[in-house]
Formats: sequence, C-alpha cells, structure tokens
Amino acid sequence: MKTLDSADMIFYNGLHLEGKMADIFEMMSKDKPTIAVTEDFKENQLRKVSATEHDPHVWFDVKLWIVAAEAVKKELIAKDPDNEAEYRENYEEYVLQLEELDKYVQEEINKVPEDQRVLVTAHDAFGYYGQSYGLDVRGLQGINTLSEYGSKDVTDMRNYLVENKIKAIFIESSVPRKAIEAVIQGAGKQGHKVEIGGELFSDAMGERGTEEGTYIGMVRHNTDTIVHALK
Repeated sequence: MKTLDSADMIFYNGLHLEGKMADIFEMMSKDKPTIAVTEDFKENQLRKVSATEHDPHVWFDVKLWIVAAEAVKKELIAKDPDNEAEYRENYEEYVLQLEELDKYVQEEINKVPEDQRVLVTAHDAFGYYGQSYGLDVRGLQGINTLSEYGSKDVTDMRNYLVENKIKAIFIESSVPRKAIEAVIQGAGKQGHKVEIGGELFSDAMGERGTEEGTYIGMVRHNTDTIVHALK
C-alpha cells in the first residue's frame, strides 16, 4: 500500500488477475491514473473461461502484449504530454523487439514435431501461448493457482500422458511441484516414463537483474525450455 500510495501512476494487468486488489485499484483511481493495460482489448482477442470471466494470462501471446504496451504509451503521454516524443520513440523501439520475439517463438515452436506439440503444466496459464503458436496446452489446475486439484485430476492427467505417449511435463516457478510429481509417479506405475522438462515462468518473471527478470527474457526462457524438452 505504501508503494501504491507513493506512485504517480499505476498500471496493472486486469481481467481479474489481481483478485481482490482490483477494489484497491478502483479506489486509487480517484486520486491518480490507475490503468488496467487490458482494458482496451476486444472480446475476440480474449479467451473465455466462463460465462463472465476471461483468461487473464494475455502476456503469453506477444502480439497481445504489444497492444498492452500501446495502452501504457497512451496513458504516459496523457499524464506527461511534454515528453510525448520520447514515449513514442521508446514504444516504437520496444515494439520492434516484441515483433522479433514473436517471430522467434513461432520459429522455435515449429522445430518441434507436430505430434509432440503438447504443453502440460501445473495450472492453465499458457492458453494464449498455445493458441497463438500452435501447441495443445493442458493444465492440471484451472487458471487460478489457488484452485484445488483432486485425485481425479491427477488420474485423468496421468491417463492422458500414458495414452498419448507424452514424455515431458513442466513445473512452474510460482506453483508447488507436488501435483506434477504425483502425475509423474502415476504414469511410472503404468510403465510410462515422464520427465520434468524444466521450470517455466507463469505468473512471475525471474529475479531482478537476470535476463528472465525481463518480459522478453522470460518469454525466450520459456520457449527455449519447452522446445528443448519436446524435441
């Protein structure tokens, strides 16, 4: 709250990613610019997960994150019009980097044999990634890391891995690995060996000061990890 109070502007994801913090953002919007970077997204750009909710993990489609970056640029210019030229220049430079990243992700995923383009993770955070770059994505839990998984979820996932001969599944930096390990053990008892393909960043980035601590570095890390394991 101290950090938010001291900020000149606040940017957040939106689409219920922040849970009950959305109430705090709404309150703070009365005193300072407080912007959900997804607020201008069109309905057909979003994945529906229920009648009233959309998947908030839009940053895993780099093309959509370009739209979010444009929202940031627009709001910065509105707040600080004297520096409009600099904001526009920085935005255009960053978009070029994001377009290069988007191309890189697709080229790397294309190196994986089509029948092996299956991404199995702890929770359903990679739907936009799979939709954009051509992967069949399966999550043991729902889109919320607090959602419960049961023995049936573990059994169903184990059976899916065995039946489809999936050799690698992935843990996530922000989700306990216990559930994934249970799936691996279950598959092993069925005579099918499954390995942990690596750790992905889902609802978090890497440590500050590392390549994975940036958006571009995080997406490249995830892509390289996925492709290396699935190939």
